[in-house]
Amino acid sequence: MKHNTIKSDYSNWQISALTILRVLIGWHFLYEGLVKIYTPGWTAKNYLLNSVGPFSSFFKSIAQSDQILNIADTLNEWGLILIGLSLFVGLFCRLSSFFGMALLAFYYLSYPPFADLGVEAYVEGNYWIVNRNLIEIAALLILVVFPSSHITGLDRFIFLNKKNKSDNNPS
Repeated sequence: MKHNTIKSDYSNWQISALTILRVLIGWHFLYEGLVKIYTPGWTAKNYLLNSVGPFSSFFKSIAQSDQILNIADTLNEWGLILIGLSLFVGLFCRLSSFFGMALLAFYYLSYPPFADLGVEAYVEGNYWIVNRNLIEIAALLILVVFPSSHITGLDRFIFLNKKNKSDNNPS
């Protein structure tokens, strides 16, 4: 008799905590993307033009080209939405977590929370080196190292299909 379950070494508490973390981060990404899509005339132009830190010239150059800015705005909006949706429903979470870390790294590097920069604009929760972007990067890393979407997300159906195929085709 076949069992349509995936074995896990995680406790129920661990699975629950990881799932809650994944869903909350997914909601945050999804919400941020939807706000940008539904805000008439939203653009990252001012955010990029006011960036500081060692990579500010790169971010400012994006804002100075209308074509590149349009691409960056579109990638930002839809990247947030797709990463958020993926994490929220638990589909392709490992890949989405990597993309989420990359996107958050761009946010972090555009306004790095370093004391010598003396920046107040656009910096929420600046606590010298550690800010919410860095914390969310670390949380996504936790989701990569301890995945749960194969147990509590739509990835479960992909893993079940792979498991069932391997059970039917013993080598």
